[in-house]
Order: sequence, then C-alpha cells, then structure tokens
Amino acid sequence: MYDHILEAASYIGTKITIKPTIGIILGSGLGSLSQSIEVERAIPYGEIPYFPLSTVKGHKGQLVCGTLSNKAVVAMQGRFHYYEGYTMEEVTFAVRVMKALGVTTLLVTNAAGGINPAFEEGDIMLIKDHINLMPNPLIGKNDDRLGERFPAISKVYDKGLRTLAQEVARQNGITVKEGVYLGLTGPSFETDAEYAFFRLAGADCVGMSTVPEVIVAAHAGLKVFAMSVISNVFKPNHQTESSHEEVLAAVAKSSLSMEILVKAFLSSL
Repeated sequence: MYDHILEAASYIGTKITIKPTIGIILGSGLGSLSQSIEVERAIPYGEIPYFPLSTVKGHKGQLVCGTLSNKAVVAMQGRFHYYEGYTMEEVTFAVRVMKALGVTTLLVTNAAGGINPAFEEGDIMLIKDHINLMPNPLIGKNDDRLGERFPAISKVYDKGLRTLAQEVARQNGITVKEGVYLGLTGPSFETDAEYAFFRLAGADCVGMSTVPEVIVAAHAGLKVFAMSVISNVFKPNHQTESSHEEVLAAVAKSSLSMEILVKAFLSSL
C-alpha cells in the first residue's frame, strides 16, 4: 500500500502547484461547499492511480485542489464507504494520500441520523467522540512508515479545534451542538430497537462513514476536526421510513450555514 500511496500522491502533485495543508472530506449532500474553493485543479477519482470511485448519489467523485479562506486545501467531493463493497484500506486510501501530499489537519463532514431527542433536523453537531461498530481499518500487518501499531485515539477529535469552531459559530450566529457519532456499516437504515440501543450506549447520532477515516487520520498523525449535519431525528413509534433522498434534502437546508462555518473556521486557523 505504501508504494500505491506515493504513486497516487505523486500523480496529484504533477497536476497542482499548491502544497495543501488542510484536507477536507465532504459528506452526502455537502459537495456544494467545494464551490467556495478557488480551484486550481479538480481531478476525477478515475484518473488517480489506485483511487476507488464514488458510487453514491450526492457524491460527485473528484478531488478538488485549491485555496479556501487563504488556506491551501485538498477536498474530496465524494467519499468511499464500506457498504459499497470496498475494503477498509480502499475506504481510507485517500486519507493516506492527503498525508503524503503534506496535509496536517483533516476536516471531515457527514450527514447523520439524530438519536439525541434534543436535536432537530438541520442541526450541526461537532463530533467530540465516536463509537465504532465497523471493522477497524488498521486490522492487518502494520506498516511503520504509515503509523505506529497501537495508536491512541481517545482524544482524536481535537478539543482546541472544537473550541475554535464553537467560537466561530457564535460570532456568525450559527448554533452548533456537540456529541458522539456512532459509525455503522450500512447500507440499511437502523431499526427502532437499534436506535433505542444506540442512545442507551451514549450516541447522539448515527451514520455510515467518518469513523474509518478518522482512525486512519489518527494513525497518520493528523489533527482531526469533524462535524455532522443532522438529516433526521429518530422518534419512537414514528412510522415514516427514512430515505437517502430525504437525507440529501435535509442536508441542503443546512448547506449555507455549514459553508459559512467552514470558511470562517479555516480563516481562524
């Protein structure tokens, strides 16, 4: 994998002149944030050696390189999921490539289902911790060139970055929540019993991404800041089933607030 990472990073490096220090992963319905980037180059995933392809609606499938709030960034407009049939190595490959490009801070976004009854559709939640119910992406032989065998991740969601985001949100009149994200493989949505169980376990929202990327980011020594847009909130005995189209529609309502928050957050780094 190490050689593949270097080959992918080398290819990207031949297409750009910037040296990105900020990596951004844009979740379902949040790809519009890339429109705020002063784009130097947008590279379709299919052109990059060893990159998987996004197959999910709402994930365009290209790497956008440029500047945002005067910071050199590389942004994934579309991510990869375990439920698409990819291995965890493939799901997290782009994070490794970002590290090889010079990224030191990873900003991760996603759409998630709310479990905390105090949440409402459209809320923005800063992730302070996670519960992982997916296969760990570090399983297998460790390559010491990529990171140590047993990385500590109890403080992976950087408290300083969360504090900065809270202050930036306050200055811009944006309300943010804070909570625990629970990661599942998907692609089926959760049952009522599962939602209730996850709430008892301490989760505030649930989704099908983010956790593998964050674990690999920690392994690679990156600082991590992550946030969720709450696309729907579980209500006991509610008969309406969720759909991916409804998730995308709900996220669209919060896209402007998310864009303002991310731009102001990066300006303050």
